[in-house]
Amino acid sequence: MTVTLADVAARARVSPATVSRVLNGNYPVAASTRERVLRAVDDLDYVLNGPASSLAAATSDLVGILVNDIADPFFGIMAGAAQSEIGGPGDGSGRGGGEKLAVVCNTGGSPERELTYLTLLQRQRAAALVLTGGALEDPAHQTAMAVKLAALADAGTRIVFCGRPPLPGTDAVLAALAFDNRGGARRLTEHLITLGHRRIGYIAGPAERTTTRHRLEGHREAMKAAGLYGDEESVTAHGPYDRASGYDATLELLRREPGVTAVVAANDTVALGACAAVRDLGLRIPDDISVAGFDDLPFSVDAVPALTTVRLPLFEAGAQAGRLAMGKETPPPGGVTTIAAELMERGSTARPRQPQTEPQA
Repeated sequence: MTVTLADVAARARVSPATVSRVLNGNYPVAASTRERVLRAVDDLDYVLNGPASSLAAATSDLVGILVNDIADPFFGIMAGAAQSEIGGPGDGSGRGGGEKLAVVCNTGGSPERELTYLTLLQRQRAAALVLTGGALEDPAHQTAMAVKLAALADAGTRIVFCGRPPLPGTDAVLAALAFDNRGGARRLTEHLITLGHRRIGYIAGPAERTTTRHRLEGHREAMKAAGLYGDEESVTAHGPYDRASGYDATLELLRREPGVTAVVAANDTVALGACAAVRDLGLRIPDDISVAGFDDLPFSVDAVPALTTVRLPLFEAGAQAGRLAMGKETPPPGGVTTIAAELMERGSTARPRQPQTEPQA
């Protein structure tokens, strides 16, 4: 049954006119009243519709782009590329008919804020939605996401994932562009093993994220295939995807396992922190410790030495997501595309100084 403006008014114990004023934001309303109305809107999952049935089924010129952290180049590059495809011809005429207003929603990695933004975009009848980056692996959150995305899709919103695997339990997503994080991590670790490293520390991201799990699985697949297994946890540390995490985790790994000769970081930003920790310990890169990252962010090639990493085509993926969201490109068969990752061998990795024996299983 469709929830009406009158239903919200009755729930909030105000007039329908007051509900309209709160939702449209065109008339001053007392803060307590506004809060009561918004709570009723959330409780009833009310979606703001136009005054006529034709408008109620239509979408707006708004497109939402959800990111974990817009200050992180990983998300900024994808969001910028998507926005360039969403914004239209950009000739200033406003007559092209394809122009959309792209709004970047910064969740800060909060699952609650992710759901809140989906609700807000639903109320605004967003034409499209692009969700970037890895997903939270929590069954309750995944169920809530499936419900929200289904409601958006039913209202006509085109939903595209960029750098995010498909969401179980929903067919609301038009296309999912998933990075080959597992394969890229496996090739990176194989590179270090080929160089002769046997004791390899790994700095993973937050344990509950899909990106973290897939990259860690790829690393461990390579280690196991080479017979280097048995004490994975002692050479693994988890933390946020930031420089401080890389710094602290590297100090801890080298304290626990002095025999480590290479450190693989969850992303390039974490790798920078790892490099700083190695230098502060009086060690040299790669002479004493090899360091590798992931993503190939713009600063990676300018690090000293240049960072060995795995390149993800972030700009290309973001642009493709934008085209899919705008209907400029046909969705892939089955709705899922796996985007290849490329190993970038640079100066931060080299053979270990001393031959190593393989650890006992």
